[in-house]
Formats: sequence, structure tokens, C-alpha cells
Amino acid sequence: MATLHGERLIDLARAALAIQCDAVAIVGREGGIPDWPAPGLGPLGGVAGALRHARAQGHHLVLTCGVDSVGLPADLVDQLSLAPAYVISQPVIGLWPAEAVVALGTRLAGPDSHSMRAFADEIGARGIDLHLPLANINTRGDLAALEQDDGL
Repeated sequence: MATLHGERLIDLARAALAIQCDAVAIVGREGGIPDWPAPGLGPLGGVAGALRHARAQGHHLVLTCGVDSVGLPADLVDQLSLAPAYVISQPVIGLWPAEAVVALGTRLAGPDSHSMRAFADEIGARGIDLHLPLANINTRGDLAALEQDDGL
């Protein structure tokens, strides 16, 4: 429910993705697509929920981001193409093949690391440095600092 310049972060993320994607889905929120295979698995559970949903809907690629990632570039898909690829500074931002849900489901069911980078490495994803750095909101202080920034 956090806001930046009067807009909810989730709405900012949805708008940034909508200009680049055929469909936008919210994962892990009440009334949205559930994390998979269960809640509480961190970002990988959300990515797995998105991949699973996309595959069921017939989509082949999924662009993911966290709600706390603001200022996504309008050419993010182009910068991340050819999938799989992710943003080095924020690996939850990535372009993933929907079929990667199979490998991710196996990882989440086993004792292997639940880190985004471990998953990315497993499927051969490329790490990409974006042309411009992204803001990442992890604390109220981060949000307050962005409120003061006229560039966002």
C-alpha cells in the first residue's frame, strides 16, 4: 500500500509493465495469483506463480519485477531480450521463459538455494546491466528519499 508521489507502488509497477506486455498479473497479493507452490518462499515463489500462470494461459515469456522496483525503463523487454535474462542489480527483474517453471518447481521442492541468482544460473540466464540504474525501495527511508527526488 506504500505510495510514491501519491501513487501506489503496485500501480506504478503495473503501469510500467502494461506498456511492454500483452497482459499484466499481480502475484502474491490478496485476490491475485498465488505464489507457487506455497506462500512464504520469497521472490522465487512469486516468480514461480507467474510462470505457472503464464504457461497455463499460453504465454511463452514472463517479464517480472518487484513492486518496490520503480523507474523501469520503457525498453526493458528489449534490454532483456533474449530470454532468459535478469537485471544484475535486482535479479527479480527478469525475462523468463514460462517453461522455466518446471526447473523452478524442482528447485523449490528440494534443498537447493531459493535465491533468484541460483535459479537464474541453473537455467542459463544472462545478467544484464541496464542503461540507467533503478531505484529499489527496501525501507521507509528509501521511499522518503525517492519522494524528494524530482526525477521519478
